[in-house]
Amino acid sequence: MRSDLFPLVRPLLHALDPERAHRLTLQALKAGLGPKPGQRDESRLQVRLWGKTFASPLGLAAGFDKDAEAVEPLLSLGFGFVEVGSLTPRPQTGNPRPRLFRLSEDQAVINRMGFNNGGIESAAERIRHWRESDGQGLLGINLGKNKDSPDAAADYARGAALLAPLADYLVINVSSPNTPGLRALQGRGELERLIAAVQDVLPQPAPPLVLKIAPDLTPEDRADIAAVALAAPLQGLIVSNTTIARPDSLKSRHRSETGGLSGRPLMGPSTELLAEMHRLTEGRMPLIGTGGIASGEDAYHKIRAGACLVQLYTTLVYQGPALIKSINQGLIDCLERDGFNQLSQAVGIDAA
Repeated sequence: MRSDLFPLVRPLLHALDPERAHRLTLQALKAGLGPKPGQRDESRLQVRLWGKTFASPLGLAAGFDKDAEAVEPLLSLGFGFVEVGSLTPRPQTGNPRPRLFRLSEDQAVINRMGFNNGGIESAAERIRHWRESDGQGLLGINLGKNKDSPDAAADYARGAALLAPLADYLVINVSSPNTPGLRALQGRGELERLIAAVQDVLPQPAPPLVLKIAPDLTPEDRADIAAVALAAPLQGLIVSNTTIARPDSLKSRHRSETGGLSGRPLMGPSTELLAEMHRLTEGRMPLIGTGGIASGEDAYHKIRAGACLVQLYTTLVYQGPALIKSINQGLIDCLERDGFNQLSQAVGIDAA
């Protein structure tokens, strides 16, 4: 399927329940029906980070391919990296349906999925098979905890022990609003204990360990997270997860649904937080910017705010896979306009 056919397919997908449409999209990708944009070597977009070379700074955020079912076809769309998960030690069904809502008028989504996934064992088997089949590309693995687990640190440690050898980077996700008590793990003491538990089980050499944070943090929380990140052996932050806030600008009839809001309304707040975390970490912590990206200009704003890499997911629901090529080209146009030869020259220049 060519990427320019998405405008024809979109009305059919959007006539379906969002979760069913997402399932069909994954099945189509697994069947080889995704677009083939071709490979383009654009050295200006390359990012050297954690000893690895990202062909593009643009990645797919966690949540789209929770169970690592379509890693190869997703990478072939033109992403510089793909992040799978969130994965929990034991399989879990997540929250009751309906739990996924399109806010079409707002180019947004509200989800209260609740870490529905098949567990770390089955995902590890698929990722291992992909690796052993000479799978090419960079893969992040996002870890969560089971809803009924009494010991969060043990859950994250178990996931890290199994999946770290398969990951190009590993994410501790303590910022989803859809698992009771999860965001409380962003407090300084809890966070320090959690990171230490994960570090204790990592193999050597260990993949970079990254923390995904919420946009709904107090100034004190932000300062604490920055201090922990710099003191602990973390190699990055993802800024940010979905928000529980509901801007007055929302128009959709679904705007009052509970869960995490993602998409266009998150672009401004998440980029402001990104710049603040860049300042709080003194530009010493690699940041991955996510939230509301819909164009090359949006991605560039996040890079200028301090992001080394950027991610998207929600906007694909509305614009389809052609967006990936458009953003990569848009980034090149922005670099040329501002006289930069490499993307790294633009990182954080608006965050001072």
